[in-house]
Amino acid sequence: MTNEELLALVKRNPVSVGCGLFALVIGALIYLRMDLLPEAAIQLEQKVAEGERFKANVNNAAQLPEQLAAITEARLEMEKRLIRAIELPKNLQYFYRLEAETGVKLLNLTQNPAPPAKPGAKLPLSGVGFTIAFQGPYFVALEFLRRLETGVHFSRTMSASMATTAGNRNGPVTVSFSLELLSQP
Repeated sequence: MTNEELLALVKRNPVSVGCGLFALVIGALIYLRMDLLPEAAIQLEQKVAEGERFKANVNNAAQLPEQLAAITEARLEMEKRLIRAIELPKNLQYFYRLEAETGVKLLNLTQNPAPPAKPGAKLPLSGVGFTIAFQGPYFVALEFLRRLETGVHFSRTMSASMATTAGNRNGPVTVSFSLELLSQP
């Protein structure tokens, strides 16, 4: 086939020749870009996952102002229940008030010194230790302990002992214990 015959064939069938050339170009492009397909699939998965995360963030963001208000209110309530280690009279007054309300007799009440802070440790909360000894009837002593446990401040009992006076099991009990109240330094 000569060039003139080929040119005559193209002029007689321009659509068929155009489609054939187009198919060859498309085939060549598919062949050259075949190695990019796995990479594009991975990128598509990442985009879909990111879109789902954004969708979840938008849905969850609808209640953010209410949740922030609730957390702020809870933080303020918690801060009211904390003591300050440097406010010794106020801390001891808590126990004296419990003594007056329950009717026990405080024998010993001391605030233990705070342990030295470790270098580099930045703890927002710590425990302030107290050593307490009191005397009173059994059920009154239990009421004192119950009020400490459910009282205004967060407390943790470290150790406790209870004893009766010698020879009189129905008499007053003496309770000695150590506890920590949660505090802000």
